[in-house]
Amino acid sequence: MTTSNWLLPEHLSDILPAEARRIEELRRKLLDLYRTFGFEMVAPPLIEYTDSLLAAKDLDLQLRTCKLVDQLSGRTMGLRADMTPQVTRIDAHLLNREGVTRLCYCGSVFHARPSGLLSDRELLQIGAEIYGHAGFEADLQIIQLALESLEMAGVKNPRIDLNHPNVSRVLVDSVPALSGRASEIFSLLNDKDVPSLKELLESCQDVPQDIANALILLPTLYGSVNVLDEAQEKLPRLPGIGQALQSLRELVNALDNACVGIDLADVRGYDYHSGVSFAIFAPGWHDAIVRGGRYDNVGKVFGRARPATGFSLDLRKVSAGLSPAQPSRAIRAPWGLDAELVGRVRELRNQGHVVVQIFPNSTQSVDEFIFESELLYKEGDWVLESIQ
Repeated sequence: MTTSNWLLPEHLSDILPAEARRIEELRRKLLDLYRTFGFEMVAPPLIEYTDSLLAAKDLDLQLRTCKLVDQLSGRTMGLRADMTPQVTRIDAHLLNREGVTRLCYCGSVFHARPSGLLSDRELLQIGAEIYGHAGFEADLQIIQLALESLEMAGVKNPRIDLNHPNVSRVLVDSVPALSGRASEIFSLLNDKDVPSLKELLESCQDVPQDIANALILLPTLYGSVNVLDEAQEKLPRLPGIGQALQSLRELVNALDNACVGIDLADVRGYDYHSGVSFAIFAPGWHDAIVRGGRYDNVGKVFGRARPATGFSLDLRKVSAGLSPAQPSRAIRAPWGLDAELVGRVRELRNQGHVVVQIFPNSTQSVDEFIFESELLYKEGDWVLESIQ
């Protein structure tokens, strides 16, 4: 056997027992949590036709999606890179309900390229979406649920950064010379690359000075919630900007200010998000561990425009940033078909204990379990004794 037989492609990795157990336990806890909020679980397919998978025209999603040809139909299919468009399709086309619908999901997604040097290409994405309510209450519940998810996972000291893409979008769309280079501008804003942004603005003709100054200012408008006051004072009073800032104020007033910040240059998904967007960071993770926000009318491509907001996170990424997963306590027992032994082992397992039976003439090699007690036959009965 050559070493290439067991090497994995770049940015893909195996998950070993203790870590895999923790991820699975966390998956169950979070889905149970979402159910207590009234979210119903859906499970879309791993692969579907790109006509629907990429119907939202999200450029970033198109670049992250692996494509292949369906051998049955000859049509192009995509290996999903994000489950949110699929859940939106289910809400708009299959469920087709009136009023508010809350949906949650969990499944594997695959990225054609990693999102960063330290990122994996295979993610276990879990998330929740609210459809049918345009008010800030839906945004607030989604953010609260995202924070509660991290608390349940054991993430300490999370910090949430809020943004509204309309602040930057209004500035860019107000000048025809800039709207054609929107993707370049938003990329530079994300990177907070002010020198390159200045150079780009200087190369464009007929850009009003107040618009250029505002765009150059955006990368500096991040930090505490006081940034909103600065933005209100210094940004042009264009239709849409004031409304966007007011939407952010509503959420800030409803959240704990100690963990809330503003970043008006975080415009990832500018062609996708329609309202308040957010990212949650925490010590120990090199990048945001949760992203979400409002994406009204994405369902229009599936025949039904609906207000929508939601979030998602990668369970593998969350687990990898926590302290190492610890082995579980277990009971060691002999192998045998004796009815009393079989009954005692079943009883212990029904009580929630892990019982590992040792096969004859063999040793047990495990990393996942710590044997703290042993089932022994003494004086006509099977009893538990502590292992010193």
